[in-house]
Amino acid sequence: MEDGSEVDPAEQAIKVAVTWKDKLWDWATNVEMWEMVMFSALRIIVLFILTRIFIRVIYRIIDRSLEKKEQSRLKVNPRRLVTVAGLLKNVTSITSNFIMIMLVLGEVGFQLAPLLAGAGVLGLAIGFGAQSLVKDVIAGFFIILEDQFAVGDVIQTGGLKGTVEMIGLRSTRLVSWTGEVHIIPNGTITNVTNYSLNNAMVVVDFPFSNTKKLEEMISLLKKAMLKMKEDHPYTSEVPHVVGIQSLSASEFVIRIAMEGLPEMREEMERQIRTYIKQALEEEEALALPDGE
Repeated sequence: MEDGSEVDPAEQAIKVAVTWKDKLWDWATNVEMWEMVMFSALRIIVLFILTRIFIRVIYRIIDRSLEKKEQSRLKVNPRRLVTVAGLLKNVTSITSNFIMIMLVLGEVGFQLAPLLAGAGVLGLAIGFGAQSLVKDVIAGFFIILEDQFAVGDVIQTGGLKGTVEMIGLRSTRLVSWTGEVHIIPNGTITNVTNYSLNNAMVVVDFPFSNTKKLEEMISLLKKAMLKMKEDHPYTSEVPHVVGIQSLSASEFVIRIAMEGLPEMREEMERQIRTYIKQALEEEEALALPDGE
């Protein structure tokens, strides 16, 4: 040193140790500080317990609400209810835990105002940068929540018609009867026609020449439709021969109608026409010897 004196390293180390010991003792015997720590810890524990209780209560309310909805409806897709329950529970859990974390950070001394301001700016930036994504997610949530359609339903939206294969929060996958797969953003689904909520009405109009007798043709069609029901027991009913639908100078048209599943509509129409054609061919074959 400048004055020529030297400091003993051992003595200096002892002084430092004594200083740290005094500081540690003061910290350990600071009653006011330990009271603050204890009360903060108790408040954090209480916040955690209240958050868990709140989440459990909301979960129970969601489950009971969906159970009532399931019991009050004649047709419910269980997968849809599970999806809705999962979405609502996730939103509840994330929101509650976020609020709890913010309150805990406030208890340990963090300033919440800058954090909330930063989160708000970040959320605003994400919102401007992904408006279409946010729109699709919100639309998908309400499609599931409002029970607009479900997996397996036959729907039409815009110019697309097919069977719903998958419903997501961002998009819906639709399979047409010819096999094309359409991926539709949920935000673009504005008008939906759901053919699966009720049975579809299958209507077939079949023309006959005016040289044919009306009563004979109606009797022939009834026998053909009864044979169709016998050959295909999965059909819900015997196709009903309604009667004459239209009349012109050269022909008359008889209408046949029945109810069936929406996804089987085209198939049932083809079956009805097939059995009508077979019945006409059998009649012509029986009438051929008489005409000779």
